[in-house]
Amino acid sequence: MTDQATLSKEPTPDTAEHEAYFPSPYSLDAYTAPRTDFDGLATERHAWTGGRWKILVLATDERYLLMGNGTMFSTGNHPVETLLPLHHVLGAGFGVEIATLTGNPAKFEWWAYPGEDEAVRSTRDALLPQWRKPKSLADVVEHELGPDSDYLGVFVPGGHGALSGLPFSTDVRDTLEWATGAGRLVVSLCHGPAAFLSTRIGRERSLFEGYEMCVFPDALDAGANVDIGYLPGPMPWMLGRALQDDGVRVVNDDMSGRCTTDRDVITGDSPLAANELGRLTATAMLAKARELG
Repeated sequence: MTDQATLSKEPTPDTAEHEAYFPSPYSLDAYTAPRTDFDGLATERHAWTGGRWKILVLATDERYLLMGNGTMFSTGNHPVETLLPLHHVLGAGFGVEIATLTGNPAKFEWWAYPGEDEAVRSTRDALLPQWRKPKSLADVVEHELGPDSDYLGVFVPGGHGALSGLPFSTDVRDTLEWATGAGRLVVSLCHGPAAFLSTRIGRERSLFEGYEMCVFPDALDAGANVDIGYLPGPMPWMLGRALQDDGVRVVNDDMSGRCTTDRDVITGDSPLAANELGRLTATAMLAKARELG
């Protein structure tokens, strides 16, 4: 067992970039684990046998987040928040399609990868070609969205990397507008709801004004995450506050694994919510697929 008292709270330099940092050893010991709480699929394996339906994953292809003090946080998509929900989706019999803003490879916070978790490993391996060569979201918007689209929902994984690019993209906005307008699911957790800020671009109000959501608590990003060296500096902006400014009702103020569903939008607060979010998503997709046929 690790003695936390001996672990440094100083962020670890990422030598691939000037003034870039990974989380400190202390924070990784506190926040990561070799296994998740996965305890079985939410549905019978391959409960959906009708083909066609899949979920569109909006992954970040950006490695670094510029912090308020000029340093860069080495981030990306959180592996548990990305892969564990998708394990439930694949297990239920649905397809997965991955897209990034540019079509460049999706980036992972590899320092958070649970190396002894079979559910996460098998899902990463099954989708590895797509992580390396995802679709361009612009191409998806142009060619694959419409009333007859095979996408049953849109999933935005967590990880601080979601704050880079996604909130400022009209392609993300158009994807979310299509999903809600077509009665499809929208799923996200932790920092992934940053993508929802895109729906204010060129619009009078947010698409999600009045929705209840769980997101990563600002109090941790402003306090403990800096104090223990998880982040190398203050956040460039606070996610919860930005969503609330857009009229979203953030229903959590801590990190407990909480999820909530409001209409066709499913959200969770942190990596602790990844398993439950996956269960809710797979179950909702199964119901939606049966409804749409």
